[in-house]
Amino acid sequence: MNAQGPVLVVDDESEMSLALQETLREDGYMVDLASNGKEALRRFEDMGPYQWVITDLKMPQMDGWALLTTLRRISPETRVILMTAFGSVPQAVDAMRQGAVDFLMKPFSPEALRRLLSPDGALLTRQKGASGEGEGIWQKLRRPILTSDARFLRLLKMVESVARTQATVLIEGESGTGKELLARFVHEASPRAHRPFVAVNCAAIPDGLLEPELFGYEKGAFSGAVSRKIGKFELADTGTILLDEIGEMELSLQAKLLRVLQEREVDRVGGSSPVPVDLRIVATTNRNMKELVVSGKFREDLYYRLRVFPVQVPALRERKGDIPLLSRHILGRLREDGIPVGNLTQGAMEAISRGEFPGNIRELENLLTQLALLSGGDDIRMEHLAMGEGGSLPPEDHLSCESAKEREVQLQDSFSCRPGKSVREVERDLILMTLESCSGNRTQAARMLEISVRTLRNKLHEYGVSVSGDSEGNQE
Repeated sequence: MNAQGPVLVVDDESEMSLALQETLREDGYMVDLASNGKEALRRFEDMGPYQWVITDLKMPQMDGWALLTTLRRISPETRVILMTAFGSVPQAVDAMRQGAVDFLMKPFSPEALRRLLSPDGALLTRQKGASGEGEGIWQKLRRPILTSDARFLRLLKMVESVARTQATVLIEGESGTGKELLARFVHEASPRAHRPFVAVNCAAIPDGLLEPELFGYEKGAFSGAVSRKIGKFELADTGTILLDEIGEMELSLQAKLLRVLQEREVDRVGGSSPVPVDLRIVATTNRNMKELVVSGKFREDLYYRLRVFPVQVPALRERKGDIPLLSRHILGRLREDGIPVGNLTQGAMEAISRGEFPGNIRELENLLTQLALLSGGDDIRMEHLAMGEGGSLPPEDHLSCESAKEREVQLQDSFSCRPGKSVREVERDLILMTLESCSGNRTQAARMLEISVRTLRNKLHEYGVSVSGDSEGNQE
């Protein structure tokens, strides 16, 4: 099928169908129309498969949901875009989980549809990583979301689509997985991207202070309220508010938050009338919210209000293939911050990639920062892992790190007294044994011998030792 169609528009509203047909034909697409799912399937029988199907959800005889399910079976190569009204957001989200590539909220502009049909028009694009190796997701964010994990990529694509709606999003995941970064992605992929983004850490603000922080207060509302204070909800008006660690919010405030979600208005402490707000709420938590509900620590009605679109962020141990990609990016950021550091040697990268990292990406960042400082601007090697904490590395990697740390001591002991040999022979043995202990890494061997790499290369040439296959810093 060519890049310009064919497209099948399925909608029981004839005016909508004709408008879409005219728009797409102007862009060079071949466009057919159907008024419901059954008619759409007859079109498939008569005309063959379509590249795109743009279908409404609510239609007589066969709705968009049933059409999507059937197309996944009979024409899996067809890409389906759903059209829906705001009240059908949860149903549209479920449909995306069943294989739809995207959905549009009615009414939408022709440009919004063109962006979806264009092969390079989506915000979410797969590109080469900063190092030129591996694949990643680079958002239009201050900090990118990086991954080559297929499951995480599907999740990000779904989040991007939901971001264009008004749906409330609940992001769940372990500490250090990047929940706040994902919340910013929701904001910056939404129509509110150029409006305020206000983040509030519910766990960091003491009980009794969170209410005035969120809702604000009037002058004289309590002792010390010498002037009016605008709360975070009002500051986020027309934009997005992130309620970080929502599971820590006290029950009395949960009732007020529920009213914000239902009525889209806030009551300042000491205020006489509610203040309307137009905002999108994104909440994050590292707690098991269902357990909090069962234990009575979190309101069930609020939980379901927040959970219009739930997102479970995978732990780093569930996407270990991303560790090299993330590591290279983190080292690049450290260099930008003025911390001199080389690259991870192959052995060090493999050891780190086997780690569990219960603290997730935050723990990986901390480990690499520590290793960068220990390396003193050189490549990060196994002995640096031995010197650092390396708390997430498997036991065998700790052993290999300790072995690397002990090599220099063993070499020094071996050459403390060598009677019966000439200086040249002792020198040759020392250089070759040191090089062997470093697995052929000339940069590392030269540093241990306290000579330059050039001198080491000349010595090896003098001994008649081939150096063509050796490494000057890329092996471990």
